[in-house]
Amino acid sequence: MVFPVRTCALVGRFADARVAESVSALLPHLRSRGVRVLVSEDAQLPADAPVTRVPESVFGERADLLIAVGGDGTLLYGARLVARHDVPLLGVNRGRLGFLTDVMPQDMLSSVDAALAGQLEFDQRPLLTARLHRASGEVAQSFALNDVVMQKHDTGRTLDFETRIDGTHVNTHDGDGFIVASPTGSTAYALSCSGPIVEPHLSALVLVPICAHTLSDRPIVVAAACVIEVVLLERPDTQANVSCDGALLGELTTADRLEVTTAAERVTLLHPPGHDYYRLLRSKLRWGRGSFER
Repeated sequence: MVFPVRTCALVGRFADARVAESVSALLPHLRSRGVRVLVSEDAQLPADAPVTRVPESVFGERADLLIAVGGDGTLLYGARLVARHDVPLLGVNRGRLGFLTDVMPQDMLSSVDAALAGQLEFDQRPLLTARLHRASGEVAQSFALNDVVMQKHDTGRTLDFETRIDGTHVNTHDGDGFIVASPTGSTAYALSCSGPIVEPHLSALVLVPICAHTLSDRPIVVAAACVIEVVLLERPDTQANVSCDGALLGELTTADRLEVTTAAERVTLLHPPGHDYYRLLRSKLRWGRGSFER
C-alpha cells in the first residue's frame, strides 16, 4: 500500500442515478487532490470525465487505492480485481444493506481524503480460493471474499452431492446446493440459509446446505485450514453451477470436483475511524429495536 495515494481505481454501476450522483462529486474532488482516476474502458461516464480508461485487469498493478461506489456486490467485484495485489478498498454505500460499503454518501469526501492520506482503519479479510477440477485435467479458479456457492440451475430437481473435509467424507446431501463462506460472508447468502454469524477475523470456514431435504443437515463451522470438496452424484437432470461472490465460475458435472480453501491472499478494507462491527450488525439486522435500544 502506497500513501499518499496518487492513483485510484473506481468501480460502480455508473448508469445508476444514485451512483452517478456520488461519482459526479467524487471525480472533481479527486482531481483537485492531484489523484489520477482509473476506470474500465467501457465505463458509462461522460466523454469529458477526468478519468483514464484502462482494462480492469491492470487496476491491481497501477492503483494505490480502489473505491467502490454502490452496494456490497460492487465492492466484492472490486476485491476480485485487486486480490493478488496489496491494494486497499474503500466502499461508498449507494446500495441496500452495506455490510462492506460502510461509508455513507454524506461522509464520502472526508473519508476519501482520509483514505488518500492513509488515516482510515485497516481491516484485513481472508479470501477463499475455488478450484473446479475437470475430468480433462483442466482447472478453473477464482477468488471470493464472501462465498463460493454450488447450486442447481435450469431444473426443479434437487441435487445429490457429497462433501469431504481434508479428504474425509462428511455427508451425502440432498438439496438445492451448498455454500462455503468466509467469516466475512457469514452475513451474506449463508445467513439467509440459517448459517451462523462469524466474527470476521475468526480463522474459520462456514459450510451451509441450501434448502436441505433432511432437517438434520445443518450448517457447520470448521477450521480455516481445511480443504473442502464437493462432488455431484449421478441423478437425472443433474445440473449445477459454481459461483464466487455471485460471479459464475463454471458448470459442475458429476465428473468434476469442486475444491475450496482459504487463500494465501487477503484484501484490506478501509473503515472510518470508530468502526464498530457489532454496531453495524445492530443497524443492518435491526437488532434491539425495542425499548432497550441504545
